[in-house]
Amino acid sequence: MKKKTHHHNNAVYIGIGIFQGVILCHHRRLHLHHLLPFISAVAGCILFLFAVLSFLSPPINHDQFHSHHKSDQYIEVRSNARKPTAFLVPHSRTQELVRRNLWQSSHSQFYYEANAKTNPHRFLLIATSGGLNQQRTGITDAVVAAYILNATLVVPKLDQKSYWKDQSNFSEIFDVDWFISYLSKEVKIVKELPAINGRVVHPHRTRVPRKCNQGCYQSRMVPLLDKKKAVMLTKFDYRLSNRLATDLQKLRCRANYHALKFTDPIVEMGKTLVERMRKKSKHFIALHLRFESDMLAFSGCYYGGGDKERQELQQIRRRWKTLHKRNPDRERRQGRCPLTPEEVGLMLRALGYGRDVHIYVASGEVYGGEDTLAPLKALFPNIHSKDTITNKEELAPFSSYSSRMAALDFIVCDESDVFVTNNNGNMAKMLAGRRRYFGHKPTIRPNAKKLWRLFQDRDNMTWEGIREHDPILSDRVHGPTQ
Repeated sequence: MKKKTHHHNNAVYIGIGIFQGVILCHHRRLHLHHLLPFISAVAGCILFLFAVLSFLSPPINHDQFHSHHKSDQYIEVRSNARKPTAFLVPHSRTQELVRRNLWQSSHSQFYYEANAKTNPHRFLLIATSGGLNQQRTGITDAVVAAYILNATLVVPKLDQKSYWKDQSNFSEIFDVDWFISYLSKEVKIVKELPAINGRVVHPHRTRVPRKCNQGCYQSRMVPLLDKKKAVMLTKFDYRLSNRLATDLQKLRCRANYHALKFTDPIVEMGKTLVERMRKKSKHFIALHLRFESDMLAFSGCYYGGGDKERQELQQIRRRWKTLHKRNPDRERRQGRCPLTPEEVGLMLRALGYGRDVHIYVASGEVYGGEDTLAPLKALFPNIHSKDTITNKEELAPFSSYSSRMAALDFIVCDESDVFVTNNNGNMAKMLAGRRRYFGHKPTIRPNAKKLWRLFQDRDNMTWEGIREHDPILSDRVHGPTQ
């Protein structure tokens, strides 16, 4: 930089010299020799002024000069203001970036959103059957069936004629508006069957075989729907095969685990029950104890209650005209009988749960009452239920309706740290799948067939003898869902 400054000063000196030469020549011609000292003094002052200015002025920055030519192409980015150099970033995208689509993923071509492809002249209705969880299975399958048939689904009617005589309708158990809106992109759902061609239509009633697959529905139902316009499938429980295409299974999960939400009053009361259990203990077990009289009667099992038990359960069995007489001993050997409260308690203790564990019992009225529950309470004194952690006023909106009470138990069991069941019924299957779907929370579903051999000889065994069978209990019973 000093060299460049030196050249600049030489140019100034040369200019001054030429100027002086011209003046001197002019003076010679005019013979003005008396002005020469004055001109020399003025020239000297100018020369001194230029020298001072040259010293004070900054050196010429050729990089800055060069950047003016690039200012329309690049932006200077300085990470540190003290650094003399800058990182140059182009004003516009390079040709390589121009060829890329920056606003869309390259994988978006592999994604597609299901759209409701509904034939406006087909309406599907179902009549659910059984308790809350059996009906829930039917509702879930009805969504998939409607999708297969390209039909509009009418909000299902709940079973109000079964053993429980619950008069609740769909909107009193589930959030019907959420159900309709959540599935709207896949299945069109309406609350009531509308008039067709200006006329009130009475749906044609029929029934499809159990475990009917996609081809079965299309071959049986499409011609009937095109002819009748509205068809009701009666006793709709387990009428759809479990072996379906992946997209249909995914729709099944969305309907069951996302679209079916309980109403706000049920959800709020369920949260209250969970919070009260959490206040009692950091961790708690929820036991779904299906040991009501209807369950025992349906199973055809015998639990040692003598003639009184046989007569009472046989009278209840007569309500199901299609039930055949069963051999109680054979049913027990085949693992088809629910475990007793005592057997559940022994199983949990053998698995390592101490008597200080808090257990929430989800059940109806246990057959045999407190006498039946006494062995379980001896093993686990901290037994709770809806009735023990609430008062009558809090349960009043629910207590007269079995489905709403079952919904409360469903919420507590779903939120429990460990879920245990004494049977392999509808609620056990539903919650086992749900807990796996939402995070593999521990679920214990006992293998009654294997445990029967162990409990059969318990009167002739010590506790240490039962503990020797811990591998059977832990490997076959305990786990994320077994």
